[in-house]
Amino acid sequence: MAGGIRRAKGHGRRRRWGGAEPMSEINVTPMVDVMLVLLIIFMVTAPLLTAGVEVDLPESSAAPLAGQDEPLSVSVDAEGRVYVQDKEVTLETLPQTLMAIAANKTDTRIFVRGDRSIDYGRVMQVMGTVTGAGFTKVSLVTTLQQTGPQQTGAAPAARRGS
Repeated sequence: MAGGIRRAKGHGRRRRWGGAEPMSEINVTPMVDVMLVLLIIFMVTAPLLTAGVEVDLPESSAAPLAGQDEPLSVSVDAEGRVYVQDKEVTLETLPQTLMAIAANKTDTRIFVRGDRSIDYGRVMQVMGTVTGAGFTKVSLVTTLQQTGPQQTGAAPAARRGS
């Protein structure tokens, strides 16, 4: 009593003139593969794009400054060398370099980054040179201070609940 399998008319691929009809469906699998490969490439290369002078910044609990324009970065490394963006400059050529980059706009924001191990006087010398060149928006950069749990010596209370 087993019946044969019949193919209904109108289903399946239709053939015209003896040839196969072009497939009008998009195969999404290769596109997803390509997108995942691109995602992995960007995830690997993104951390490598952060270039600059290695500076161990001090910590502060102050709120970050808000601003729309891109600031110039003046860095002082652990050996006391001064950098504008990624280019090393001397203290004597610092004002001319900043004026050239800022196109003589003295209202350009300038962030001074000083290594925590450097002498405070050297950072102030750099800031004095920058403000002496006429720049009015000069700021020190720090990292946000990490606040941990308060250590009072008492054990935390046990949680009750479901």
